[in-house]
Amino acid sequence: MENKLKKVEEREITIAILNSSFKMWMDILDVDVVIVGGGPSGLTASKYLAEKGVKVIVLERHLSFGGGIWGGGMGFPYITVQEPAHEILKDFNVKLENVGKGLYVANSVEVAAKLGCGAIDAGARILTGIVVEDVILKENRVCGVVINSYSIEKAGLHIDPLTIDAKYVVDATGHEASVSNILAMKNKELKLEIPGERSLWAEKGENSLLRNTREIFPGLYVCGMAANATHGGYRMGAVFGGMFLSGKKVANLILEDLKEK
Repeated sequence: MENKLKKVEEREITIAILNSSFKMWMDILDVDVVIVGGGPSGLTASKYLAEKGVKVIVLERHLSFGGGIWGGGMGFPYITVQEPAHEILKDFNVKLENVGKGLYVANSVEVAAKLGCGAIDAGARILTGIVVEDVILKENRVCGVVINSYSIEKAGLHIDPLTIDAKYVVDATGHEASVSNILAMKNKELKLEIPGERSLWAEKGENSLLRNTREIFPGLYVCGMAANATHGGYRMGAVFGGMFLSGKKVANLILEDLKEK
């Protein structure tokens, strides 16, 4: 016997989507943490924050999260991760192949998919197609973000944005460090210098990444490649150990600060 889907009217589909969307938006207009960028460090941070009960959202400008993970190394669908960062991928149930000397290989598509699912399962919300075009700056502290649709930005339309209040904002935008650069460029009296990343040197880049993962201005943290870009660190290529550890570190820093307040 052929199974038939329940009859549904077009209007019911639209109502269901709009009701759910407005309910979601009303719930996220005031959160604990906004993570800008749904790459490896941002997704890692969101999982470790959300599983501790922190209200966290990830804003990703593209329609897919994962940042540069999907393409692996030059389109070959594998990335590498070194000890002890491989333990973080185990937290996300990613399959790993030990290739010796403390280095592991993982399928890039599996990593990206499981990072997103792990973050969502922990309680984080991921919004795609959203661009952060400014921050909210009050009394010498970043306390939220100014958002718009990425499609509106791409079209070059002059349409005013909306805002989300947050106790903390995390710049996880990768090589561009776009949130940090926006703060520096729009508020020159703050005298923030964002030198940008240096050329590739995997060992140096990985070792400096954790040192550079920190609060760079009250309410604004940096992690992942944005951390190296804000401090003039080296890029690393298709090795992601530092990225995952950076995401976990920024989560721990925020958790410690929340505990003190």
